[in-house]
Amino acid sequence: MTLTDGVRFTGSAARTLAGAMVANAGGARRRARIDAEITSYDPMDAATAAQPHEAYRRLHAGARVQYNPKRRVWILSRLDDVRAAARDDANLSSADGPTLARIPTPILVSLDGEKHARQRRQVMPAFTRAALDSWRPIIDRLAAETVRDVLAHPGCDMVQRLAIPVPVRLIAQLLGIPDTDVDDFRRWSEASVQITNIDLTASGARRLAAALRGSWAMHRYFTRQFAAGGLKGSDTILGRLLAENEAGSLPDRELFYFAMLLLLAGNETTTNLLGGMFDTLAAHPEQYDLLRANPDLVPTAVEELLRYLSPAQNVHRTAVNDYRVGDVTIPAGARVMLAIGAANRDPRAFDDPDAFRVDRNPIQHMTFGFGAHLCIGAQLTRMEAQAVLRELVTHVSRISVVGATEWSTNSLLRGPTRLAVRLTPA
Repeated sequence: MTLTDGVRFTGSAARTLAGAMVANAGGARRRARIDAEITSYDPMDAATAAQPHEAYRRLHAGARVQYNPKRRVWILSRLDDVRAAARDDANLSSADGPTLARIPTPILVSLDGEKHARQRRQVMPAFTRAALDSWRPIIDRLAAETVRDVLAHPGCDMVQRLAIPVPVRLIAQLLGIPDTDVDDFRRWSEASVQITNIDLTASGARRLAAALRGSWAMHRYFTRQFAAGGLKGSDTILGRLLAENEAGSLPDRELFYFAMLLLLAGNETTTNLLGGMFDTLAAHPEQYDLLRANPDLVPTAVEELLRYLSPAQNVHRTAVNDYRVGDVTIPAGARVMLAIGAANRDPRAFDDPDAFRVDRNPIQHMTFGFGAHLCIGAQLTRMEAQAVLRELVTHVSRISVVGATEWSTNSLLRGPTRLAVRLTPA
């Protein structure tokens, strides 16, 4: 990537986002016949985003399809409907991005059809079983180091000492980023992820500006590294991709977009899962005792945590054709929310869905999506969570929360932002 590429990137991002804001504002003037039940459920409301579960219960008590007129979004909350929508690429497009605001970007989660299939094929070598197995020692070491660190600091904020460091340090190592630069990447990632929580308000504009600054800082860093021949060695994830694809088929800009996806999606969602894991196990000591007595349940417990916590609470699609759900027609052009967090607590799909049970096997949960857009890094997230959980059940007899847990108010990504814990050694 050259300086010219960087200017194009910034200009393109700004134009895309400005256009998206106009498109979203213009949506207020579009009117279609609404034959769905009207709901006040608003994921952009900070209190609802932090604690959404009562709102989910109200959604489940209502109709299959509901409509929020304030946000102009059609909402699917039942697991079967969310699953069907997730795999219906012919009628529901990802091209406007996964967020409520329509923000097209050239990354994997915002592509459809052959473009998506081609890019997915190109990055799949990074997630083969052999690739994942080669990273397991790094993951196990990070889990052991960070659990020991939290044990040694009673009352510490485990979000800062474990939930953030594990995924960001792992991704940095996979990318070949020097340890001295990891804190910068953490800061840029936290800024860039605000793009998931944009609305047409002054605070939304500030989040947009912060996201652009973070994305541009990462772009400058990768531009310099690529120009110097960095981050493409055979021991890095980008080097592996270059080796597995035809020469010239993965230009620097696509490598950058893939790295961005890793840093944003793989980093933030795993942080939310790990933080939520500690809070949930502390709140359910009997389940933690059951897990310690049966450590073979660790993989199943992680699946239950993925269902129960839903680190990514929703994704959005745009109807390219009229889309029928039951007796409701969602009109072409409409924004459709796939409420993953609600689907994962659907009483029609899960017995006693608000209960946390480590021996439940919720294989149908929607945390990683479904269909063509099934999360490409799902197994990597599972490996990180399982490694941390194995360390806990081996070395910790009790997890206690000190004070109140503070939760994110991001409408899409949910997890603790502050969680002080005390671990009792086994």
